[in-house]
Amino acid sequence: MPWNKTGGAGGGQGGSGGNGGRGGGWQPGNPGPWGQGPSGPSGGGGPDFGGMWRGFIGRFGSLTPGGGLGAPGILIAVVVGLILWMLSGFYTIGPNQVGLNLVFGKYTGKTSPGLNYNWPFPIGSVDKLNVTDTNAVNVGFTTQPDYSRPNATTQIDVPEESLMLTGDENIADLKFVVFWQIDPSRPEDYAFNVADPKETVKAVAESAMREVVGQSVQQDILTAGRKVIEPKVKALMQDILTSYRAGVEVRQVQLQSVEVPSQVIAAFRDVTAAQQDQSRMRNEAQAYANKVVPEARGKAAGIVQAAEGYRVQTVAEAKGQASRFDQVYTQYKNAPQVTRERIYIETMQNVFSKTDNVLIDDAGKGQGVVTYLPLPRLNGADRAAPTAGDKSEAGQ
Repeated sequence: MPWNKTGGAGGGQGGSGGNGGRGGGWQPGNPGPWGQGPSGPSGGGGPDFGGMWRGFIGRFGSLTPGGGLGAPGILIAVVVGLILWMLSGFYTIGPNQVGLNLVFGKYTGKTSPGLNYNWPFPIGSVDKLNVTDTNAVNVGFTTQPDYSRPNATTQIDVPEESLMLTGDENIADLKFVVFWQIDPSRPEDYAFNVADPKETVKAVAESAMREVVGQSVQQDILTAGRKVIEPKVKALMQDILTSYRAGVEVRQVQLQSVEVPSQVIAAFRDVTAAQQDQSRMRNEAQAYANKVVPEARGKAAGIVQAAEGYRVQTVAEAKGQASRFDQVYTQYKNAPQVTRERIYIETMQNVFSKTDNVLIDDAGKGQGVVTYLPLPRLNGADRAAPTAGDKSEAGQ
């Protein structure tokens, strides 16, 4: 099919529809020799190989004798088309991306940001992954746009995800967010090993949180244990995803709210009040014990020390008496009569010194001795002097 200078088919001459003597030249608004204008079929969407092929045939057909497309023209057209097809294999990767090269659907390697090359379509293809973008997964709640307020969202609870059983057989309502991104060192795992990475991350997050909460006490979860739960869940998630070879890197686990279910919040408050009363009474009992126990220990120590002193005193007295008895016995052996009289005198002295006695020597058989003695007056000689009242009564 000969090429007409006006760009049409057939053997007509150049006329009003010509191109100023330039056979097959591109005109604005009409397909050029390559089949399309500079912008492509869809404003930059890619080369039109069919248009290129027709352009090659039209341009190189005029070079052959008789205007027909001979073997040289076909060869040139094939070579040029092959070159253009090979050039279409160049592509660019953005600074936040990693490219995965595929040849006949098989992964062959990854490429870094910049200009790269792979086999053109349909032999090769490229998957571009945004490895630096941070993704978020909500567990226990979802969000939807709030059309009553501009740029606002409404949170919707998902109880089947948020209600979890604690280690002390209580129920806690936890809502949290997991921030993750594609692992830059293993993007091929993310692309080929997991069918739905987002759902996988969500399922792993819920499972890890339930395991950590199941090993904790409800009171700790509601108070200071929140800062301990987050790193534990993050580490457990990362271990699970690494074992799955999911190509996901967990950046952060953030608890949004930790509460008790609304159905049991009244009972929970009663339990909390009872626990506070228990703690208060325990503290009071401990304070009383701290006061009484040292006093009892002090008294016990005093009794023990007194008993020890009494023991030492008794033993010492017994030893002293035994030593005195030994000494007296030694002297008794030397002079029995004298020792016997001495013991008798000492004994009588000890006895009579504790009683009121009057001794009358009857050796003179009553001579010079009054037989009546005012014994009560003698016994009261050491009494106190009578008072003034007693004297007045005596005067009367």
